[in-house]
Amino acid sequence: MKEMIAKFIRYPVLGNVIVLTMLVFGYFGLSSLKTTFFPQMPSKIIIIQTFYPGASPKEIEEGIILKIEDNLKGITGIDRVTSVSSENTGKITIELHTGYNIDVALQDVKNAVDKISYFPVGMEKPVIYKQEMMDFAINFALYGDVDLKTLKKYARRIERDLREVDGISKITLSGFPKEEIEIGLREDDLRKYGLTFAQVSAAVQKANLRLTGGRIKGKKEELLIRTNTKGYYADELKDIVVKTTPQGAIVRLKDIADLRDRWEENPNRAYYDGKPSVEIDISTTNNEDLFFTTRYVTKYLKEFNAKHKDVQAAIIRDGSKIIQERIDILTKNGIMGMILVLLFLSAFLNSRLSFWVAISIPIAFAGVFALAPFVGMTINVMSLLGMIIVVGMLVDDGIVIAENIYQHYERGESPYKAAVSGTLEVLPSVLSAVLTTVVIFATFFFLEGGMGDRTKDLAFVVIAALLFSVVEAAFILPAHVGHSKALKKKPGQKNWFERKSEIFLKWMREKLYAPQLRFVLKHPLLALSIPLALLMITIGALKGSFVKTTFFPNIEMDNTTISLELPSGTPAAITDSLLQTIEAATWRVNENYKKDYHTDINIITGVARKIGPETNKGQVNVNFIPGEMRKVSSLQITDLIRRETGEIPQAVNLEFGRSGHWGKPISVAIIGDDLQEMRAAKEDLKKQLRKIKALRDVIDNDTPGLREVNIVLKPKALALGLTPLDVMNQVRA
Repeated sequence: MKEMIAKFIRYPVLGNVIVLTMLVFGYFGLSSLKTTFFPQMPSKIIIIQTFYPGASPKEIEEGIILKIEDNLKGITGIDRVTSVSSENTGKITIELHTGYNIDVALQDVKNAVDKISYFPVGMEKPVIYKQEMMDFAINFALYGDVDLKTLKKYARRIERDLREVDGISKITLSGFPKEEIEIGLREDDLRKYGLTFAQVSAAVQKANLRLTGGRIKGKKEELLIRTNTKGYYADELKDIVVKTTPQGAIVRLKDIADLRDRWEENPNRAYYDGKPSVEIDISTTNNEDLFFTTRYVTKYLKEFNAKHKDVQAAIIRDGSKIIQERIDILTKNGIMGMILVLLFLSAFLNSRLSFWVAISIPIAFAGVFALAPFVGMTINVMSLLGMIIVVGMLVDDGIVIAENIYQHYERGESPYKAAVSGTLEVLPSVLSAVLTTVVIFATFFFLEGGMGDRTKDLAFVVIAALLFSVVEAAFILPAHVGHSKALKKKPGQKNWFERKSEIFLKWMREKLYAPQLRFVLKHPLLALSIPLALLMITIGALKGSFVKTTFFPNIEMDNTTISLELPSGTPAAITDSLLQTIEAATWRVNENYKKDYHTDINIITGVARKIGPETNKGQVNVNFIPGEMRKVSSLQITDLIRRETGEIPQAVNLEFGRSGHWGKPISVAIIGDDLQEMRAAKEDLKKQLRKIKALRDVIDNDTPGLREVNIVLKPKALALGLTPLDVMNQVRA
């Protein structure tokens, strides 16, 4: 070690070449890094989606879900299987053990499902796929005083434009249901022409089609036979022939039915600031860059708004803002750290020494960025958190080594000898301190599950930065200090700043520190009582909740979401009226804020209201002005909206604000075999939890389904030869 350090000091060009190489590779490494919200994680989840139209949750569970779950038992690699049975659909989520090949497991799951010999008649084929890992990027609302069809046309055009961009692929539109053609049969005309609903339906199916009939192979040309009578609008179907008579009379669809183009009976509706809107959500995959996506979309929307007056686009949530805030914090902390090092080391030691210590920050980060592409790291909230944590540690070992070298020089040693002996004297202590931190953060690599996947980037950044800082402090820093002009001055020769600093430090030492030290040495018991008192105060503050604890730190947001769920079967109109009540409460909070703080600035910039995917569910998304422009936090605004809204007795679940990244602060699972007992226990538990003032939004995921009307044939119906299938077909008609 001594020979290596001496060689770097003897040949400083070697250290300069290494620094230059790290900076160059660090620059190219940083340029190649993608930006994501969370670290890139391999998919570990397989989804089985089943569809059985008209089935109740119980039928889904007993006829489909339990059969599949039984066949999944024993498959290698499965960690946990959970399922949800709903009206018409069932969903099974399979979580795999960390490191297991998901493609192998996916094939095993498909084989297990294919072995099931019998599913209920009318059930669609199960859809089995591995869940793709995606990050939310940005979503925006397209709104205006126009009809929904015009909004949809603009939204489709924006979707096509964005899909053409390389790096933007996951786009979802919502706020409008599917379009459909309604054929309203007139009962009197059906009787007049002797037709039934089934006959008309069959006639439409036979006439409205696009079908290939084969090929004609000729000597000179090959022809394709096909028919295309498929209609996409009501006017294209009105001339379909439903019935002909032996006399040549023709009954067309328009003679017995009213046809119109309309929206599907689906509650999917969205509003922005009270105007109809269409929401467009954009996500990024592991191969796409969050910053590129959000910046391109933001620029595109500005150009769109400039070109259109009847329709405007407003950003509801931008996922890159949190990342940018972390980058700003890191940049500010890094610059502040370098300034403090330059200032204080110049005061205590020498201005030239402070410069060589300060550059360890960019050198260490350059080393991290140079290695990052090889370990699959991205710029995300966890890697940025690691940089923010480690930025204050990077100069510690450099300060110790530089100070010790300077101390050896002041004792009369030559610059070369001072650099060697000063480094070797403190290097074991520096290494032990750094390696202790490295070992602690290395434990993050052994965590399993989502927590482990998300913290690997944090651990890599901290460990790599500390190791690079040690290399820089042990080899490169002594070479720079050994040849610095700071060690070429005569002992006692100081500049004006150093002389003034020395006078000030001497005054602090003699007038402030020395008297306190003498007092403590004379009263050791009193000195011991001070840290004990501080320890007791700290424990009391934690136990008394003066210092609050949280699993994941609260991130200041510029929006909040209020989710409403009413009893199943509640009409969309009632759901929308209650959502409007919540929306009105948000605007009252805005007006109250302006009065309380005597300002004309609106704290709320926009409110997006959305109904769906079911008639009894909806959301209100509230956008705020940036945090630096307001005097209250997003949590306080959310609480004000909660108070202003008040109780909604009809609500099954009402939640203000999103849950944390790992769920709600308190989550309880009730497990048992008797559903009625479990529901009774659930209600008792919710009552007790609501009595705790610190808890809000106590909700559950066991919401009652739609009420049913069961049809049972009477004996007279059976005597007439009717069957349940005959009756149900007629009811459906």
